[in-house]
Amino acid sequence: MPQLAFTNSFWESYDVLEKPVKAGVRKAMAKFQQLSVAALHSDKGLHLESVDNARDPRMRTIRINDFWRGVVLAPDDGSDVFLLVNVVPHDDAYSWAAKRLYTTNTATRGLEVRNVVAIEQLTPALEKAAADAPSLLFAKYSDTVLRDLGIDEQVRRAVRTVIGKPQLEAFGTLLPEDQFEVLQYLTEGFSPEEVYRDVVAVRRPADAGPDPDESLAVAIANTTNRITLVTGPDELAEILEKPFAAWRVFLHPSQRRVAYRVSYGGPVQVTGGPGTGKTVVALHRVKHLLSRSPDSRVLLTTFTNALAASLRENLALLLGGDGDQLDRVDVTTVDAYAHRIVTELGGRPPSPVDDREERQIWQRVVRKLGLPWSEQFLAQEYRHVILAQDIRDLDAYCGTIRRGRGGRLPTARREELWRAVELFESMLRERGASTYLQVCAHAARLLEKAGPAYDHVIVDEAQDLHPAQWRVLRSAVAPGSDDLFLTGDPHQRIYDSKVSLGSLGIAVTGRTSRLRINYRSTEEILAWSAGIMAPAAVDDLGGDGTDSLAGYRSLLRGRAPRVKRHDTETAEITSLVERVREWIGQGIRPSEIGVCARFNLLLGKVYEKLSAAGIPVVRVRDNPGAATDGVRLATMHAMKGLEFRCVAVLGVTAGALPFVREVTPLAVDALQHDSDLLRERCLLFVACTRAREELHVSWAGAPSEFLPRTVLDR
Repeated sequence: MPQLAFTNSFWESYDVLEKPVKAGVRKAMAKFQQLSVAALHSDKGLHLESVDNARDPRMRTIRINDFWRGVVLAPDDGSDVFLLVNVVPHDDAYSWAAKRLYTTNTATRGLEVRNVVAIEQLTPALEKAAADAPSLLFAKYSDTVLRDLGIDEQVRRAVRTVIGKPQLEAFGTLLPEDQFEVLQYLTEGFSPEEVYRDVVAVRRPADAGPDPDESLAVAIANTTNRITLVTGPDELAEILEKPFAAWRVFLHPSQRRVAYRVSYGGPVQVTGGPGTGKTVVALHRVKHLLSRSPDSRVLLTTFTNALAASLRENLALLLGGDGDQLDRVDVTTVDAYAHRIVTELGGRPPSPVDDREERQIWQRVVRKLGLPWSEQFLAQEYRHVILAQDIRDLDAYCGTIRRGRGGRLPTARREELWRAVELFESMLRERGASTYLQVCAHAARLLEKAGPAYDHVIVDEAQDLHPAQWRVLRSAVAPGSDDLFLTGDPHQRIYDSKVSLGSLGIAVTGRTSRLRINYRSTEEILAWSAGIMAPAAVDDLGGDGTDSLAGYRSLLRGRAPRVKRHDTETAEITSLVERVREWIGQGIRPSEIGVCARFNLLLGKVYEKLSAAGIPVVRVRDNPGAATDGVRLATMHAMKGLEFRCVAVLGVTAGALPFVREVTPLAVDALQHDSDLLRERCLLFVACTRAREELHVSWAGAPSEFLPRTVLDR
């Protein structure tokens, strides 16, 4: 009986097929396994046939239905392993297969594929253009060096024409994967010895002889990073029922250079837009630090419980379930860690109050003291000045500079406001309560006395942390080499935090990196979403300059976002139901669809309509497991850290974004007003960039001013 193996390219093509086509693939694969190798060639149902004028004589196609064919690499050496490489429309299958050539990499010994026809056609023209170029990207590497790294003669000739990195990236889709990765590493400044160690040696079989074995079965067995070998019918049925999951935590060479640098002389900052792999870099940095010392302790932290759970799960995958290493990493939120510190070092901590309760206490303070300020102004002054600067008495408050706050407060006014602070804190103590940031402030002071608890601290989603939270992290690790490693994106700052890292003893000057390639969303979704942020100036993570999306791009292509205005909310929800039904009809699982809105009220109506239509639906706030079927509903805030193949963003109206209650009036504080508007703009940007393949944006009535100008100018 034949054995089946599947390339990653097959799973990627299979995953986007519509349900009837997927069913045809499953039926064909099951039949494939039931027949003998000899019977495969004569079976009229599968119709296994050669490809005319194929550059690889092993190329075959099989029938899926009248319109689709599978592309198969058949053994020519007497083995029984067949490699499924793609599923494409009937007319395209033969053209696609005819141009591809599968070879064995001379260094890694893995199977790799190239578009041999395209390379042959492009190389002469590129050679002619390169003759006049002042410099070439790979000129300093000899043929011997490239050959030892697995770069074969055809690829060497082609890449000798490459002038710069953009040209190499454009060329990349034509080249064999292992060879392209080697070239990427070289362009990122790795030495040939480092490239051999990090790319070639880790894939090369330990028993590899001087010459590669050209057997298809052997090459497949040597390519575990890109090929799945299926051992029997039960495993085949199970794997075809699951969606393609690229759980392998892949690093681009530019990312690996950041994550696996032997050591840094102090805090490190890594920024990048959505989907650029910041979290993956953080996880790999944890792995690197654990490998350097068998006794090191690492704190891996983020902003929300949901994100912490995701980090915990992905770290376990990356470490291969190594219990000893996992035991040396604490994965938690900053607030949870601060709560634990106060419990361990300061006794029973006060009960935390939420934002609504805090606002009510400030309202009582305003009424009792007859103050001229709103509860919103007082809460922001307390958060952004007093807690942010760790001010503990009136003298310190009177002498401080209120960075980021508009409107003067003379000494008499500050004295009046300080009485409000004292009353607020007194009311909290009477209730045995505390705000989350007060707990953080207390924890930081306790840690300053007790001393550091970790050797390294890794921070994900750093843009949303408050100075009080940063003080906890700064105190958790001693200043020095590899103390703090921070990842974040200022364009995704959806909580009201202002920070200057330098003032907190976290100096990242000279140790910053920016990631610019998006691996999640299509270029169409990315460019449209970037239009949301285009009018805004965004402060960088450290608070000392500005950040930009310049150069931010995706290597993926797809459909432009669908953007639509409706006359009524009912019409908008009805349109959404049809869009979701369309996606599911294309073979997209309900759990791969995310629907979000600013308010739960609208989401409740969506829940009812989807349920009435017979479409399974769940709320993200109920923490449905990965195995739970159902379209995911979430507020825009709850979409942080999530991603879906398809995303619908509803209710993008002038009344919801910006939401008046979340924006400080211009007359009260002009600086805070602008900051609040930017935060609201970031919220829409975050929601839209959760989409991988398709984005649907809608509203009823007047549109939000944050929508890209291309929409508002219609």
